[in-house]
Amino acid sequence: MLYDHVADLDLTIDTYDLDQRERDTSSGFTRATTVISLHGGGEVGQGEDVTYDNDAHYSLRDSSTEFDLTGQYTFDEFSAHLAEVDFFDGESPGQSIFRNYRRWAFESAALDLALKQADTNLAACLGRTYDPVRFVVSTRLADPPTGDRVIDWLDRNPDLEFKLDPTSEWTTDVVERLAETEAVQTLDLKGQYHGTTVDQPADPELYQQVIGGFPNALIEDPELNEETRPLFGGHEARVTWDYPIRSVETVKDLPWEPDWLNIKPSRFGSVQSLFETIDYCRDHDIRMFGGGQFELDVGREHIHAVASLFYPDAPNDVAPKAYNDPDPSGELPSSPLAPPTSPRGFEWE
Repeated sequence: MLYDHVADLDLTIDTYDLDQRERDTSSGFTRATTVISLHGGGEVGQGEDVTYDNDAHYSLRDSSTEFDLTGQYTFDEFSAHLAEVDFFDGESPGQSIFRNYRRWAFESAALDLALKQADTNLAACLGRTYDPVRFVVSTRLADPPTGDRVIDWLDRNPDLEFKLDPTSEWTTDVVERLAETEAVQTLDLKGQYHGTTVDQPADPELYQQVIGGFPNALIEDPELNEETRPLFGGHEARVTWDYPIRSVETVKDLPWEPDWLNIKPSRFGSVQSLFETIDYCRDHDIRMFGGGQFELDVGREHIHAVASLFYPDAPNDVAPKAYNDPDPSGELPSSPLAPPTSPRGFEWE
């Protein structure tokens, strides 16, 4: 099992510090994250908290609470310790998944540090190799949607591929225009999100347009009800799931055994849960691709590393950070991303 390769790594933590990152995004919101740095044995391990609540990052930055992290552990012992730490200082986060995001930040930093203290990297520790990573560009269309944003990107680089978020405002003309590009690999219906700024309620007309208009694309996170479930008859293999996926148990709870899953490491909270789910997918021939969370720093490297090790040729929603800028300029990296030449720890650059 994958986790067995890292569970017994020795880990020494002397101190930690937090650094906030903030940047406007191409999706029209200001993204804040927090970089966690764990120090020990002359090394630094880093992780990134991708909680989608800027106030939660400001509160973490301004808090006087000192988390009890210092000491000597195995990696598995430290992971168990993190499960008992309240990283929201007695407050309830805006969404329960935020607890996973914050724990993942500290746990991924610990994995980075433990690997560096062992003078190795994740690929070597797992007995695998880093491969070039194919990526797609994730974007939302303008309001009202026209498809111009995708066409503009293709004018800049005709080899780009895309993951798009359909909405009820999409017209037949927009669907046909986008389908003609043959560049759309995944369509995220956002039907599993509730109470967020990106909610897209189940819309049978939209679902029909997407299923018929993009016959070769993956379709992510539909909301299934009496009206929409029949639309996917015969198309189950094209459906992939993202928001619900946080453990092996959540995979088993899906409406049917999937052919595809979107793996976002931060959703799992712990390395053990992530690795157990990857093991399960490999054992059950479930194909995977990577997903991002608008990471602003080292978290993006981590999702590149995981994609590189386990699903490098998939339509990974892990485009480099520059693609999320409101007005990207200069020469941008092209797909696939070359693997690192001298990786250390959990780094991939």
